[in-house]
Amino acid sequence: MDIKPDIELDLCGLSCPMPLLKTKLALNNMREEQVLKVIASDPGSEKDFYLFAEQSHHEILDFHKNEDTYSYWIKKG
Repeated sequence: MDIKPDIELDLCGLSCPMPLLKTKLALNNMREEQVLKVIASDPGSEKDFYLFAEQSHHEILDFHKNEDTYSYWIKKG
Protein backbone atom coordinates (compact mmCIF):
# COMPACT_ATOMS: atom_id res chain seq x y z
CA MET A 1 0.00 0.00 0.00
CA ASP A 2 1.43 3.36 -1.02
CA ILE A 3 0.03 6.00 1.34
CA LYS A 4 1.28 9.57 1.10
CA PRO A 5 1.40 11.03 4.61
CA ASP A 6 0.63 14.68 5.31
CA ILE A 7 3.13 14.68 8.19
CA GLU A 8 5.94 12.30 9.12
CA LEU A 9 7.44 11.82 12.59
CA ASP A 10 10.71 9.97 13.22
CA LEU A 11 10.57 8.89 16.85
CA CYS A 12 13.39 6.37 16.72
CA GLY A 13 15.44 6.24 19.88
CA LEU A 14 12.55 7.26 22.13
CA SER A 15 11.14 4.78 24.61
CA CYS A 16 7.68 4.36 26.08
CA PRO A 17 5.64 6.49 26.59
CA MET A 18 7.24 9.18 24.41
CA PRO A 19 6.40 7.78 20.94
CA LEU A 20 2.70 7.62 21.80
CA LEU A 21 2.68 11.02 23.52
CA LYS A 22 4.39 12.74 20.58
CA THR A 23 2.02 11.00 18.18
CA LYS A 24 -1.01 12.22 20.14
CA LEU A 25 0.35 15.79 20.10
CA ALA A 26 0.91 15.64 16.34
CA LEU A 27 -2.59 14.28 15.71
CA ASN A 28 -4.10 17.05 17.87
CA ASN A 29 -2.59 19.62 15.48
CA MET A 30 -3.82 17.90 12.31
CA ARG A 31 -7.09 18.18 10.40
CA GLU A 32 -9.54 15.29 10.19
CA GLU A 33 -8.69 12.72 7.48
CA GLN A 34 -5.03 13.78 7.31
CA VAL A 35 -2.46 10.98 7.53
CA LEU A 36 0.43 10.86 9.96
CA LYS A 37 3.35 8.50 9.36
CA VAL A 38 5.23 7.53 12.50
CA ILE A 39 8.51 5.63 12.59
CA ALA A 40 9.45 4.26 16.01
CA SER A 41 12.08 1.91 17.35
CA ASP A 42 10.39 1.03 20.65
CA PRO A 43 8.97 -2.54 20.47
CA GLY A 44 6.22 -1.53 22.91
CA SER A 45 4.88 0.93 20.35
CA GLU A 46 3.12 -1.86 18.45
CA LYS A 47 0.82 -2.72 21.34
CA ASP A 48 0.47 0.94 22.42
CA PHE A 49 -0.48 2.27 18.98
CA TYR A 50 -3.08 -0.42 18.27
CA LEU A 51 -4.67 0.05 21.69
CA PHE A 52 -4.68 3.82 21.17
CA ALA A 53 -6.38 3.40 17.78
CA GLU A 54 -9.06 1.15 19.31
CA GLN A 55 -9.80 3.73 22.01
CA SER A 56 -9.81 6.79 19.73
CA HIS A 57 -11.39 7.88 16.48
CA HIS A 58 -8.09 7.45 14.63
CA GLU A 59 -7.36 4.57 12.26
CA ILE A 60 -4.14 2.73 11.52
CA LEU A 61 -4.20 2.45 7.75
CA ASP A 62 -1.00 0.46 7.43
CA PHE A 63 1.80 -0.97 9.57
CA HIS A 64 5.26 -2.19 8.63
CA LYS A 65 7.66 -3.90 11.00
CA ASN A 66 11.26 -4.63 10.20
CA GLU A 67 14.32 -5.55 12.22
CA ASP A 68 14.84 -2.10 13.78
CA THR A 69 11.72 0.00 13.21
CA TYR A 70 7.95 0.05 13.35
CA SER A 71 6.14 2.26 10.84
CA TYR A 72 2.53 3.36 11.20
CA TRP A 73 0.25 5.32 8.88
CA ILE A 74 -2.49 6.81 11.05
CA LYS A 75 -5.53 8.63 9.67
CA LYS A 76 -6.89 11.26 12.01
CA GLY A 77 -10.51 10.60 12.91
